[in-house]
Amino acid sequence: MGILSRFNDIMKANIHSLMDRAEDPMKVIEEYMRKANQDLGAVKAETAAVALNERRSKTLLDECNADIRKLQRYAEKSVEAGNEGDALKFLEKKEKRAERLDELQLAYEQASKNAECMKQMQDKLVSDIGQLEASYNELKGKQAVAAQSKYNSSFEAMEEKVNFSVDKAAALAELQSDDQNDDLDRRFAQFEKDLDSQADSSTSVKDELAALKEKHENKQ
Repeated sequence: MGILSRFNDIMKANIHSLMDRAEDPMKVIEEYMRKANQDLGAVKAETAAVALNERRSKTLLDECNADIRKLQRYAEKSVEAGNEGDALKFLEKKEKRAERLDELQLAYEQASKNAECMKQMQDKLVSDIGQLEASYNELKGKQAVAAQSKYNSSFEAMEEKVNFSVDKAAALAELQSDDQNDDLDRRFAQFEKDLDSQADSSTSVKDELAALKEKHENKQ
């Protein structure tokens, strides 16, 4: 049987040791799960044939034992009947069946061993696959948490940048507003100064006009 040749490898495989030594546990789990499922499929496919061989071997062994017991009885009855020639023939056949019995016993023991190996491999592979699936889901969960944490960190960093930009824009707007207020103050001050100058100019012109009028009146 093909899968039986891998019995030792399958039974000795230590998934925890494999994952502990792996640089990428997820990759190791995926690869080992693929192989384990393939092996499990092969075990299930060959289990029926192995079990059938065990039953056939047991049947042949039981039949051989029954034949030996039957030939022994025939030999005894032949002796009782005084027929030693027939008794001798029955004993010779019994001897040949006894030689065959050893071969059938070994075949049955091997078939039984193979059937037990198939069961052990199936139990081991089912257990390994269950543990691998649990470990895989655990690692996926940790990756999801790490990814969410990274996303949150990125989002917080982005939010901080946005808030900084908003604060910076607000500060610039405030500075610009202060500059505009200062400009308006300067303009009002200049406007008042211009008004004062105009007022002074108007007073001077009026005084000059009055002086001219007075001079004209004196000439008359």
